[in-house]
Amino acid sequence: MDKSPSPGVLDMPQEAPLIQDPKSLVDSYPVVPITVDCVIFGFDENELKVLLIRSDLEVFEGKWSLLGDVVHDTEELDEAAYRVLRQRTGMEDVFLEQVKTFGSPNRHPGGRVVTVAYCSLLNVLHHQLKILDNELHWHAVNQLCDMAFDHKDIIDECYSWLQKRIQEHPLAFNLLPEKFSLRQLQNLYEAILGVSLDRRNFRKKFFSMDFLIDIEEYEEDVPHRPGKLYKFNFEKYEQNKRKWFGIDF
Repeated sequence: MDKSPSPGVLDMPQEAPLIQDPKSLVDSYPVVPITVDCVIFGFDENELKVLLIRSDLEVFEGKWSLLGDVVHDTEELDEAAYRVLRQRTGMEDVFLEQVKTFGSPNRHPGGRVVTVAYCSLLNVLHHQLKILDNELHWHAVNQLCDMAFDHKDIIDECYSWLQKRIQEHPLAFNLLPEKFSLRQLQNLYEAILGVSLDRRNFRKKFFSMDFLIDIEEYEEDVPHRPGKLYKFNFEKYEQNKRKWFGIDF
Protein backbone atom coordinates (compact mmCIF):
# COMPACT_ATOMS: atom_id res chain seq x y z
CA MET A 1 0.00 0.00 0.00
CA ASP A 2 1.28 3.42 -0.90
CA LYS A 3 1.80 5.31 2.41
CA SER A 4 3.34 8.41 0.85
CA PRO A 5 1.95 11.68 2.25
CA SER A 6 -0.86 13.41 0.49
CA PRO A 7 0.17 15.90 -2.17
CA GLY A 8 1.12 19.25 -0.70
CA VAL A 9 1.56 18.07 2.90
CA LEU A 10 5.36 18.34 2.83
CA ASP A 11 5.10 21.77 1.27
CA MET A 12 3.32 23.32 4.24
CA PRO A 13 5.50 26.05 5.81
CA GLN A 14 6.62 25.71 9.41
CA GLU A 15 5.13 28.32 11.72
CA ALA A 16 7.75 30.66 13.17
CA PRO A 17 7.92 30.65 16.98
CA LEU A 18 6.27 33.60 18.70
CA ILE A 19 8.61 36.29 19.99
CA GLN A 20 8.53 36.20 23.78
CA ASP A 21 10.73 39.22 24.55
CA PRO A 22 9.57 42.34 22.65
CA LYS A 23 12.12 44.52 24.49
CA SER A 24 15.05 42.52 23.16
CA LEU A 25 13.50 42.71 19.72
CA VAL A 26 13.27 46.50 19.86
CA ASP A 27 16.78 46.74 21.34
CA SER A 28 18.03 44.98 18.22
CA TYR A 29 16.56 47.66 15.94
CA PRO A 30 18.71 50.51 14.60
CA VAL A 31 18.66 53.57 16.87
CA VAL A 32 17.22 56.46 14.87
CA PRO A 33 16.22 59.67 16.71
CA ILE A 34 12.75 61.11 16.07
CA THR A 35 12.18 64.86 16.08
CA VAL A 36 9.26 67.19 15.48
CA ASP A 37 9.36 70.37 13.41
CA CYS A 38 6.65 73.03 13.63
CA VAL A 39 5.73 74.96 10.49
CA ILE A 40 3.79 77.94 11.81
CA PHE A 41 2.26 79.96 8.98
CA GLY A 42 1.00 83.44 9.75
CA PHE A 43 -1.07 85.91 7.78
CA ASP A 44 -0.06 89.54 8.18
CA GLU A 45 -0.57 92.62 5.98
CA ASN A 46 -1.91 90.55 3.06
CA GLU A 47 1.18 88.33 3.11
CA LEU A 48 1.74 84.70 4.10
CA LYS A 49 4.66 84.29 6.49
CA VAL A 50 6.36 81.47 8.40
CA LEU A 51 7.97 81.54 11.85
CA LEU A 52 11.72 80.79 11.80
CA ILE A 53 14.79 80.92 14.06
CA ARG A 54 18.54 80.99 13.43
CA SER A 55 20.09 77.53 13.39
CA ASP A 56 22.39 76.83 16.36
CA LEU A 57 24.54 74.34 14.41
CA GLU A 58 27.89 75.64 13.19
CA VAL A 59 27.54 73.81 9.88
CA PHE A 60 24.39 75.90 9.24
CA GLU A 61 25.73 79.16 10.70
CA GLY A 62 23.63 82.12 9.60
CA LYS A 63 20.86 79.97 8.12
CA TRP A 64 17.24 79.85 9.20
CA SER A 65 15.44 76.79 10.52
CA LEU A 66 12.06 75.64 11.79
CA LEU A 67 11.13 75.26 15.44
CA GLY A 68 12.01 71.71 16.37
CA ASP A 69 13.42 69.32 18.96
CA VAL A 70 13.92 65.64 19.76
CA VAL A 71 10.89 63.68 20.93
CA HIS A 72 11.43 62.48 24.49
CA ASP A 73 11.08 58.76 25.26
CA THR A 74 7.94 59.33 27.34
CA GLU A 75 6.24 61.77 24.95
CA GLU A 76 3.53 61.36 22.36
CA LEU A 77 4.39 63.06 19.06
CA ASP A 78 1.64 65.66 19.55
CA GLU A 79 2.89 66.42 23.05
CA ALA A 80 6.40 67.02 21.73
CA ALA A 81 5.14 69.40 19.03
CA TYR A 82 3.17 71.49 21.52
CA ARG A 83 6.11 71.50 23.94
CA VAL A 84 8.41 72.83 21.22
CA LEU A 85 5.95 75.57 20.32
CA ARG A 86 5.44 76.55 23.95
CA GLN A 87 9.15 76.54 24.85
CA ARG A 88 10.28 78.40 21.72
CA THR A 89 7.50 80.98 21.39
CA GLY A 90 5.56 81.09 24.66
CA MET A 91 2.31 80.60 22.70
CA GLU A 92 -0.26 78.24 24.19
CA ASP A 93 -3.41 78.69 22.10
CA VAL A 94 -2.24 77.37 18.72
CA PHE A 95 -3.72 74.31 17.04
CA LEU A 96 -1.18 72.03 15.33
CA GLU A 97 -1.93 69.37 12.74
CA GLN A 98 0.42 66.56 11.76
CA VAL A 99 1.24 66.78 8.06
CA LYS A 100 4.04 64.44 6.99
CA THR A 101 7.10 62.47 8.13
CA PHE A 102 10.49 63.18 6.57
CA GLY A 103 13.11 60.44 6.78
CA SER A 104 15.79 60.91 4.12
CA PRO A 105 19.00 59.26 5.42
CA ASN A 106 21.04 62.39 4.67
CA ARG A 107 18.67 65.10 5.88
CA HIS A 108 20.75 65.73 9.05
CA PRO A 109 24.55 66.25 8.95
CA GLY A 110 25.01 64.31 12.19
CA GLY A 111 23.37 61.07 11.06
CA ARG A 112 19.95 59.71 10.29
CA VAL A 113 17.13 61.61 12.02
CA VAL A 114 13.44 61.14 11.22
CA THR A 115 11.26 64.21 11.73
CA VAL A 116 7.50 64.65 11.88
CA ALA A 117 6.22 67.97 10.54
CA TYR A 118 3.35 69.78 12.23
CA CYS A 119 1.58 72.75 10.69
CA SER A 120 -0.58 75.62 11.85
CA LEU A 121 -2.08 78.78 10.38
CA LEU A 122 -2.75 81.84 12.52
CA ASN A 123 -3.25 85.59 12.42
CA VAL A 124 0.03 87.22 13.43
CA LEU A 125 -1.79 90.11 15.12
CA HIS A 126 -3.72 87.72 17.37
CA HIS A 127 -0.73 85.66 18.56
CA GLN A 128 2.07 87.54 20.26
CA LEU A 129 5.53 85.96 20.46
CA LYS A 130 6.58 85.90 24.11
CA ILE A 131 10.07 84.46 23.50
CA LEU A 132 12.46 85.84 20.86
CA ASP A 133 15.58 83.68 21.35
CA ASN A 134 17.72 82.91 18.29
CA GLU A 135 16.22 85.87 16.40
CA LEU A 136 12.81 84.25 16.25
CA HIS A 137 10.56 86.16 13.86
CA TRP A 138 8.28 85.97 10.84
CA HIS A 139 9.57 85.57 7.26
CA ALA A 140 7.66 86.00 4.00
CA VAL A 141 7.14 82.54 2.47
CA ASN A 142 7.78 83.78 -1.06
CA GLN A 143 11.21 85.13 -0.08
CA LEU A 144 12.71 82.00 1.49
CA CYS A 145 15.89 80.58 -0.02
CA ASP A 146 18.66 78.36 1.39
CA MET A 147 17.78 77.00 4.84
CA ALA A 148 19.21 74.59 7.41
CA PHE A 149 18.64 70.84 6.99
CA ASP A 150 15.80 70.08 4.55
CA HIS A 151 13.58 72.70 6.14
CA LYS A 152 12.85 74.49 2.86
CA ASP A 153 11.50 71.18 1.50
CA ILE A 154 9.40 70.72 4.64
CA ILE A 155 7.96 74.22 4.31
CA ASP A 156 7.19 73.66 0.63
CA GLU A 157 5.38 70.42 1.46
CA CYS A 158 3.40 72.05 4.25
CA TYR A 159 2.59 75.03 2.02
CA SER A 160 1.10 72.67 -0.57
CA TRP A 161 -0.86 70.98 2.20
CA LEU A 162 -2.11 74.38 3.41
CA GLN A 163 -3.22 75.46 -0.06
CA LYS A 164 -5.28 72.30 -0.37
CA ARG A 165 -6.57 72.54 3.19
CA ILE A 166 -8.03 76.04 2.89
CA GLN A 167 -10.05 74.95 -0.12
CA GLU A 168 -11.49 72.02 1.84
CA HIS A 169 -12.12 73.81 5.13
CA PRO A 170 -13.02 77.45 6.00
CA LEU A 171 -10.07 77.84 8.38
CA ALA A 172 -9.01 80.98 6.49
CA PHE A 173 -11.90 82.86 8.10
CA ASN A 174 -10.12 82.55 11.45
CA LEU A 175 -7.46 84.90 10.07
CA LEU A 176 -9.90 87.69 9.28
CA PRO A 177 -11.52 90.23 11.60
CA GLU A 178 -14.98 89.28 12.82
CA LYS A 179 -16.34 91.77 10.27
CA PHE A 180 -14.57 91.66 6.91
CA SER A 181 -14.98 92.89 3.36
CA LEU A 182 -14.94 90.71 0.26
CA ARG A 183 -11.74 92.53 -0.74
CA GLN A 184 -10.06 91.33 2.48
CA LEU A 185 -11.39 87.81 1.91
CA GLN A 186 -10.05 87.65 -1.64
CA ASN A 187 -6.67 89.13 -0.61
CA LEU A 188 -6.38 86.38 1.99
CA TYR A 189 -7.07 83.54 -0.45
CA GLU A 190 -4.78 85.04 -3.09
CA ALA A 191 -1.93 85.36 -0.57
CA ILE A 192 -2.22 81.75 0.56
CA LEU A 193 -2.89 80.21 -2.87
CA GLY A 194 -0.26 82.39 -4.55
CA VAL A 195 -2.54 83.27 -7.48
CA SER A 196 -4.68 86.13 -8.74
CA LEU A 197 -8.38 85.29 -8.67
CA ASP A 198 -11.11 86.73 -10.85
CA ARG A 199 -13.08 89.13 -8.66
CA ARG A 200 -16.54 88.33 -10.04
CA ASN A 201 -16.02 84.55 -10.03
CA PHE A 202 -14.56 84.63 -6.51
CA ARG A 203 -17.55 86.46 -5.09
CA LYS A 204 -20.02 84.29 -6.97
CA LYS A 205 -18.52 81.13 -5.46
CA PHE A 206 -18.71 82.43 -1.90
CA PHE A 207 -22.24 83.78 -2.24
CA SER A 208 -23.37 80.45 -3.69
CA MET A 209 -22.20 78.67 -0.52
CA ASP A 210 -24.55 80.89 1.51
CA PHE A 211 -22.25 81.13 4.55
CA LEU A 212 -21.73 84.91 4.43
CA ILE A 213 -23.90 87.16 6.58
CA ASP A 214 -24.48 90.68 5.26
CA ILE A 215 -24.38 92.84 8.41
CA GLU A 216 -25.47 96.03 6.59
CA GLU A 217 -22.26 97.88 7.45
CA TYR A 218 -19.43 99.35 5.38
CA GLU A 219 -15.68 99.73 5.78
CA GLU A 220 -14.41 102.93 7.38
CA ASP A 221 -11.17 104.89 6.96
CA VAL A 222 -9.98 102.96 3.91
CA PRO A 223 -8.04 104.45 0.93
CA HIS A 224 -10.50 102.94 -1.54
CA ARG A 225 -14.24 102.85 -2.02
CA PRO A 226 -15.68 101.37 1.21
CA GLY A 227 -16.91 97.82 0.75
CA LYS A 228 -19.77 96.07 2.51
CA LEU A 229 -18.87 94.08 5.61
CA TYR A 230 -19.79 90.46 6.25
CA LYS A 231 -19.50 87.79 8.91
CA PHE A 232 -18.94 84.07 8.35
CA ASN A 233 -21.81 81.90 9.56
CA PHE A 234 -19.83 79.25 11.47
CA GLU A 235 -23.00 77.80 12.99
CA LYS A 236 -24.56 77.19 9.59
CA TYR A 237 -21.30 75.73 8.31
CA GLU A 238 -21.17 73.23 11.20
CA GLN A 239 -24.71 72.12 10.34
CA ASN A 240 -23.92 71.65 6.65
CA LYS A 241 -20.22 70.76 6.51
CA ARG A 242 -20.89 67.13 5.59
CA LYS A 243 -22.54 68.36 2.40
CA TRP A 244 -19.80 70.89 1.65
CA PHE A 245 -17.08 69.72 -0.73
CA GLY A 246 -14.90 72.81 -0.50
CA ILE A 247 -14.00 75.60 -2.89
CA ASP A 248 -12.58 74.92 -6.33
CA PHE A 249 -10.75 77.94 -7.69
